[in-house]
Amino acid sequence: MRERNGSLFASERQEEIYARARRDGRVDSARLAAELGVSHETIRRDLKYLEDIELLRRVHGGAILVDRLQFVPDLAERSLSMGEAKRAIGAAALSVIPDDGTVILDSGTTTARLAEALPADIRLTVLTNSLPITQTLLDRPHVEILNLGGRVNRRTRSTSESWALHALSEVSVDVAVLGASGLSVRRGLTTSDQHESAVKRAMITAARRVVVLADHTKFGVDHLSIVAPLRDLDLLVTDDGGDPTARQELAAAGLAIKVIGTDGSRPA
Repeated sequence: MRERNGSLFASERQEEIYARARRDGRVDSARLAAELGVSHETIRRDLKYLEDIELLRRVHGGAILVDRLQFVPDLAERSLSMGEAKRAIGAAALSVIPDDGTVILDSGTTTARLAEALPADIRLTVLTNSLPITQTLLDRPHVEILNLGGRVNRRTRSTSESWALHALSEVSVDVAVLGASGLSVRRGLTTSDQHESAVKRAMITAARRVVVLADHTKFGVDHLSIVAPLRDLDLLVTDDGGDPTARQELAAAGLAIKVIGTDGSRPA
């Protein structure tokens, strides 16, 4: 959600802070607050988040860049890659959200951009296994949030395993919106974590319509755990980047695709 005293989403602001740290080696808190038009407390939270995901280390008056030879958790890399495409995809996916309906929002950085794009006055029931999405939706007063329980994965900030699976087995929703680690004609939707894969399969079973949000870097990629074949997916919302052949292969295999430019436009 855009802050009242600033023009950027939190994710956009954090990308900008990280970009400056990569360029200069460090960032100054007071200068960031002045130039980004937000409070010192907002910058403090941003720097803490970037420190939590091991991209920056806070020091007196600001933060410094973490040595890039260090291991960086998956969420950190995914949060700060393909940012413009993910925001465009998330905004475009608003069209699949039913008025006053029931929706599952899977964990992931692109589904999180959809949650950020939801109007403040929207009426909706949302089930999610994503802690960041839950936090975002707390600012939507007419959204009923059903947080799926389970074991918390600190890297992805999502819940999985038996509690989440049990909850999903007892519901039926209008649409499930899923993220993707990989998407190919041969293997369909895949992910690297078997526990999260099981939750995604349960989400698909619970939904009358299944929509996947994935940028072009996921195409032709196969991960360890198969979630579902393409025939179980109703729609892919993606960006117009990369080699169009990969999108054409998915479409030829029968997957409906909505392609969005990174500026939010529909490519001709």
